[in-house]
Amino acid sequence: MAEITIVGAGFAGLTAIRLLRRKLPQAEITLIAPQPTFLYYPSLIWIPTGLRTAEDLLIPLAPFLQRMRVNFHQARAVGLKEGGRVVLTTAGDVANDVLIIASGGRGLRALPGIQHTWAICDGLDAAVAIRDRLNSLAGGTLAFGFAGNPKEPPAVRGGPVFEVLFGIDSYLRRAGRRAQFDLVFFNPMREPGNRLGAKAVTRLLMEMEKRGIRTHLGHRIQGFEAGVVKTEGGEIAADLIVFVPGMTGPDWAEASGLPLSPGGFIQSDLTCQVPGFPGVFVAGDAGSYAGAPDWLPKQGHTADLQAKAAVENAIAFLEGKPGGATFKAELVCIVDTLNSGVMVYRTLERSFVLPNPLWHVAKRAFEWRYLQHYRG
Repeated sequence: MAEITIVGAGFAGLTAIRLLRRKLPQAEITLIAPQPTFLYYPSLIWIPTGLRTAEDLLIPLAPFLQRMRVNFHQARAVGLKEGGRVVLTTAGDVANDVLIIASGGRGLRALPGIQHTWAICDGLDAAVAIRDRLNSLAGGTLAFGFAGNPKEPPAVRGGPVFEVLFGIDSYLRRAGRRAQFDLVFFNPMREPGNRLGAKAVTRLLMEMEKRGIRTHLGHRIQGFEAGVVKTEGGEIAADLIVFVPGMTGPDWAEASGLPLSPGGFIQSDLTCQVPGFPGVFVAGDAGSYAGAPDWLPKQGHTADLQAKAAVENAIAFLEGKPGGATFKAELVCIVDTLNSGVMVYRTLERSFVLPNPLWHVAKRAFEWRYLQHYRG
């Protein structure tokens, strides 16, 4: 009986479990994660405006894991040995015949004073802090920005910042409070979000202009102080700073012995196989995928596609066959505005940008459908 270990209870890890159980009903599957919960990150954007609460998005996984007959090992991965056949964790070693690493990435914390900002992608605590700070203000300046990892161009998360920016603007207008606030978007690039495509950048900047949101673009971010964004083009005084830094790989990657990209991610390619480590695969934000286009985002949809390729190639490895399955390079993103949205779609062959009020409804419907996999 094959013993398969998965590290991480995010999009890629849980999708891998569902696919493996369908294809290998007798396999022994072990999930390593700090908590038996799943956080639906895409909807964190709605916590600051009250559309969602923490309880809506943090899903207990015990019923799902029982249904899938998965052994849960509550711990953090800290390293590997024996070429990846053993995972070292804070609660003991876990052996495997195949390993799928899906432990996600993390934000770079290198900029001075970054503790004076909140990153919506950091999780529930950050999203709740943004909500509470916003609701405590009678007026003032709200600053929103993001940056990348200069050593890993795709390791950037701009979409959620655009969504929080537009969502808060809509929220304040709905409450009749918008006139008391100055909203500013800052970014070191002159064309922020260009991985969404040129049409999307134009659309986003037009939307900011229409909503009266100031922009501060093309100036390198130097750091932060309490209530201040510092850039080479001047300072922005702000009562709330929402800032998502660039990403790097999981905190235990350096101790894993696996090959890492210049940006700190576990190296792989479109097959999700880690080179030089047979039977070790990576999916989701933890990996750097040679051959993927530089616009491919770090997002849940991409993680799901990578998990599918990793599972197919993991099964081939167990059967002693070469694994050649690759994941599709596809960007699917609804930039939500709380009452409307813009669909951005991009592949190697085509791309389009389509605004429509119904995209907000579609995003909420997709959340419900996706979470049905994991709710009791």
